[in-house]
Amino acid sequence: MNTRLFRAFLIPVSIFLAIVAFTPVHAEARAGSVPAITDFVASVTNGETNTIRGVYVEGLMAFPVIQQPVDNGGYVSKDANVVTQYRAAARYGTIGLLAHNYLAGTNFASLAEGQRVKVIYGNGRIVVYEIASIYRYQALQPNSGYSPFVNLADGKTYTAWDVFQLVYTGSDHITFQTCIESNGISTWGRLFVIAYPVLDEGLKKSR
Repeated sequence: MNTRLFRAFLIPVSIFLAIVAFTPVHAEARAGSVPAITDFVASVTNGETNTIRGVYVEGLMAFPVIQQPVDNGGYVSKDANVVTQYRAAARYGTIGLLAHNYLAGTNFASLAEGQRVKVIYGNGRIVVYEIASIYRYQALQPNSGYSPFVNLADGKTYTAWDVFQLVYTGSDHITFQTCIESNGISTWGRLFVIAYPVLDEGLKKSR
C-alpha cells in the first residue's frame, strides 16, 4: 500500500466531516441556470495550458475548478459553486473532482451514465468524457476516514484502500466524489461517479 497517497485519500473525508459539523443542514448549493458552453469557457480560461479550470455538464452544472494547495492535500473549497481538483488522483494520471454534498456536490447525485462531461483547461481546450460507472458506498464508521465501506450494489464490504484503488487508479478518467447523506447523517456514505474520455461520438477510450 502507498501509505502517503492513502492518507491523502482519507484527508478529504475528514475535511468533509469537520465542515459539515459547523454548517447548517439547510445550506445547499443550487446550480441555477447553466450558461452556454462558449460563455463558460470564456469565463474560466486563464492561459494555463495544463491546468483544469472548469467542468461542464449541459443543463446541470458549470463549475470553475480550483486546485488544492501544494501543502494541503485535504483542502476542499467552501464555495457553493466551485469544485476542487484532488491532487492525489493526479499522481495516478486521473482527475479527481471533490465537492461537499451540501454545496456543488449536490449536483453530483444528478449525474447519470451516458452523460457527457466537458473538462476545460486554462487555454480553452475542452476534453469530453462520458459517464460510465456510478458507485455508492455506506461508510460503516461515517466519522472515520479509515472506515470500511459497503457497496450498496452488491452488499460486499471493502477497505478504504480498496475503494481508492477502484476509483482513482487505472486509465485516464474523471472521478466525482462527494458524501451521501442518509438517516440524518451527512457523511453516511460516499458517492463516486466515473467518466472516461470520448475519442469521437461513438467511441470511448479502452479501459
